[in-house]
Amino acid sequence: MFEHFHPGFIFFLVGLFACVGSEKLRKMILACGPFLALIAIFNLPLGLEQNFTFLQDWTSHYMYVDKLSWVFGLVFCIMGCIGGVFSCHNKSPLEAICSMGYVGASICCTFARDWITFLFFWELMAATSLFLVWSDPRPSSRGAGTRYILMHTLSGNCILFGVLLKLGQGEILVQNLVQGPHDAAFWFILAGVAINVAMVPLHAWIVDAYPAATFTGSVFMSSYTTKVAVYAMLRIFGGTELLIGAGVLMALYGALYAVMENDMLRLLSYHIVSQVGYMVAGAGIGTVMSMNGATAHAFCDILFKSLLFMCCNAIAYATGIRRINELGGMAKRYPTVFLCFVVGAFSISGIPLFNGFVSKTMTIAAAGQAHYALTATLLELASVGTLLSICFKMMYFIFLAPDKGMAPEIREIPTNMKAGMIMGAVCCTAIGVFPNLLYRYLPFGAVEYVPYTLPHVLQMLQLAFISVIPFLLFLPRMEPHTALSLDTDWVYRRPLKRLFFGLSSLCISLCHGLGHAWGVGTVQFMELCANPMKLLDARPFRHKRHYSPDNYRTSIADTIMIILTVLFICIYTFRTIG
Repeated sequence: MFEHFHPGFIFFLVGLFACVGSEKLRKMILACGPFLALIAIFNLPLGLEQNFTFLQDWTSHYMYVDKLSWVFGLVFCIMGCIGGVFSCHNKSPLEAICSMGYVGASICCTFARDWITFLFFWELMAATSLFLVWSDPRPSSRGAGTRYILMHTLSGNCILFGVLLKLGQGEILVQNLVQGPHDAAFWFILAGVAINVAMVPLHAWIVDAYPAATFTGSVFMSSYTTKVAVYAMLRIFGGTELLIGAGVLMALYGALYAVMENDMLRLLSYHIVSQVGYMVAGAGIGTVMSMNGATAHAFCDILFKSLLFMCCNAIAYATGIRRINELGGMAKRYPTVFLCFVVGAFSISGIPLFNGFVSKTMTIAAAGQAHYALTATLLELASVGTLLSICFKMMYFIFLAPDKGMAPEIREIPTNMKAGMIMGAVCCTAIGVFPNLLYRYLPFGAVEYVPYTLPHVLQMLQLAFISVIPFLLFLPRMEPHTALSLDTDWVYRRPLKRLFFGLSSLCISLCHGLGHAWGVGTVQFMELCANPMKLLDARPFRHKRHYSPDNYRTSIADTIMIILTVLFICIYTFRTIG
């Protein structure tokens, strides 16, 4: 039944039915509907291609199934199922259709084979995710959503220019561009993908928009946009050495800023930048092992990052507090959330027996195997920042530190939220314990990496031990503060804002001046047309004087002379004829 049904279209239907159904029906559809897409994707055969012809001139290759698109489609469907359960208590039909449409657009973008279809669903992702930000009632969400869509419009336009150039060259299908010429099309498409992958310094839209989304919207947003961009990096730019340095910078930059952050969701947003850096570096190295490692880490990151967002959003939902320094004692009050958070924290930190260990160590080992020793060392250093900020800082100050009494419970955490967190924790643990559940689906050749060897295990345990020492030594200073951490978004939120307002004021003044001048000129022109004699008075070689009709009034003698002349001519004519 589902062999040839696009799983992305199933999510579109789920969102549509959830939007028009009653509240009780909406809960059932959101909780159960996404599992139909999961069934559908397991029934998609490799090599399947579906397309349709539009207006007899353009063929949309909307589904092409190979190993890379299938494994990303699989994790997107898994996350759609978890997110559907986590969000099924929502009463907003708009949020329901946008969240499911967002998942569907991400899957469709992954399976698209031609440039136009890929770009269409790329833009649909931005449009649907925008309303997950604007659905939040906070006034700050309006501005954050506006900045979010402006950045994604820039991304889409860059890709559009590159795609138009590719179509002009007769290249219709999405393909790896590294082997071809690094022309304008290459750089335009790379710039568009770099924005969505949150490459530093084009990353600040994540930290700006994701915390401004709704409680459930940020969970979906943490899982899709950047990971679809990682898929594009692997598909289109795998082996581009430029990406190695960019990925390392992302990993270090995001981890550093996360250590300083106080807001739970902003901290996790910085770790999206950091963890995606591992994937970008793996795509840049371009070996079979590094590409598989980037794919595996994208798969695992979707699971553990969404789990962490679910845990933090559950606490924010229950208490209304997101600042870490105002929390404490949450482990005793919310033990289920605490246990799930521990799983997510250990996973993102690469602790053995959790899924981050089986993917992150593969990427680091691939860098060393490809003789990028400095890259491997710096990626390990970024792991220390992850341990400090999430494993120790968040776990201690949110859950284990004494309760400050600043976060009373304002509402109970819904059961479906707890169920979604448990589902995510089970997935993270299962892959960590049984890595072949993931490794057998990796697309870039046979996986020869074995994570559970003594050197790999000792390496990660040593990093954890090295990280805990400075945390304990500087525990009083590790507590988050309320100061604002300036980032690259300051450039377009302050100077560019003033520049745009200045240019707008200049244009408005210019338009007003031109309009006034046009009005005055029109009035003067009409007066001159009505009485051209005014122009004679205004000539520069004449003596300047004000216009007066008396200056041009003729005497009565002229009139009498004209009349006599006419009479003389008439009389002479009649006499001649007679």
